Amino acid sequence: MLARVANNLYWMGRYIERAEHVARFMNVNYFSSLDAPSEISQGRQFVLRSIKFMVGEPATEKDNLVENDVLYDVGLNPEKFYSVQYCIKAARENANSSRDLISTELYESINKFYHYVNDYPRDVFVKNGLYDYAVNVTERTAILRGKIRGTLLHDEIYHIIMLGINIERSTQIIRIINAKYHDAIHAKGSYTNPVNNSYEWTTLLKCAESYDMMRRFYKKPPNGINTLDFLIFNQNCPRSVMNSLNQVFKHLQELDPQKIKDKNSAAFLIGKVRAEYQFKHFHEVQNKVKIFIENTVNTLIEIGNKLEKEYFNY
Repeated sequence: MLARVANNLYWMGRYIERAEHVARFMNVNYFSSLDAPSEISQGRQFVLRSIKFMVGEPATEKDNLVENDVLYDVGLNPEKFYSVQYCIKAARENANSSRDLISTELYESINKFYHYVNDYPRDVFVKNGLYDYAVNVTERTAILRGKIRGTLLHDEIYHIIMLGINIERSTQIIRIINAKYHDAIHAKGSYTNPVNNSYEWTTLLKCAESYDMMRRFYKKPPNGINTLDFLIFNQNCPRSVMNSLNQVFKHLQELDPQKIKDKNSAAFLIGKVRAEYQFKHFHEVQNKVKIFIENTVNTLIEIGNKLEKEYFNY
């Protein structure tokens, strides 16, 4: 397979996954603030700053953000590289470039998805369409993943797409964790331990669609320690960083099992990180959470760069 074609398939998977996480974060973060116990976290400016922080355009407390503008930029602005519409448009363009390698069912689903976000009226979205739009985006991305698993041969094409999906999932989850940790620090309530017991951990779990399973696993309310432990180290949580790295490693093994032996390869780095995370407990890093999160972000960026250099450089 040409590196250019492989790159298109890889980024199609990444953009599909990115659109889902951005849409869900925006939706959950916006509406969860209505139930927040802290007056700070109920504030509209606080919520908008959180959304901007997650997508990589942080705003300061001095900035007076306009709600309609922020929502439009993140949801529908085709000129913003992080917007949902930009991601779906990019996924469709990458699908077009590798049209003969994917199924008709998958391509038609991507095409319908593109027209849905492209035709969504701005005035409806910024006034009362956020919930409808975000829920449709998350449901349609789930349909795309179903089409990928259910209509493609599980060969190198499938593994490349799933490689993109899983590396993007781990990246977006750690970005969401970073954003909500930042929120927890700035939204201190009247708790005994305001950061560890912040309501923002509940919001974080809902942003990752992991609230119910975390409650089932720990059998107690979320706090900073059990939430971050669940979303980073738990191998059985489908949204965790650890689970995503396991999936990336599995798909790389299918693509090129010899790469794992190369100490300079992405597969070797992923194996090293997996081994470290497998035997690490969050209590070990709870006093330096911010540093650990930043190191994880940098590691995932390094893994992504190595993958592109090894497999998709043309």
